[in-house]
Amino acid sequence: MKQKIFTVATVLFALMFINGGLNKFFNYIPVPPDLPAEMVKVNTALMEIVWLMPLIAIVELIGGILLLFPKLRALGAIMIFPIMVGIVHIHATVALSGLPLAIILAVILFWIMWENRAKYIQLIK
Repeated sequence: MKQKIFTVATVLFALMFINGGLNKFFNYIPVPPDLPAEMVKVNTALMEIVWLMPLIAIVELIGGILLLFPKLRALGAIMIFPIMVGIVHIHATVALSGLPLAIILAVILFWIMWENRAKYIQLIK
């Protein structure tokens, strides 16, 4: 039962990041009109660095796809980790309304990393 819940959580997590990466390229999800002014400033600043958003989108796409394959899941989790740190930071400091979802996603990511800890130990040795 635990393995089924883990698999479903991982697939949903991966699909969230694949969707986020694709949205950065194709802009098919409209921006909410009630974004806090600070969030608009942060997004504008990120857009000023022309190469940053495409890089984030590519990492989200590749990381999300890798999470779908059990043998590559540890690599996908490591790729998404810095993006997840940024997501939690932004929602903890600027847009508090998204913090519950960000925390849920962070917990799922840590669960994925915990289940793959043996692979990370090999990197340290």
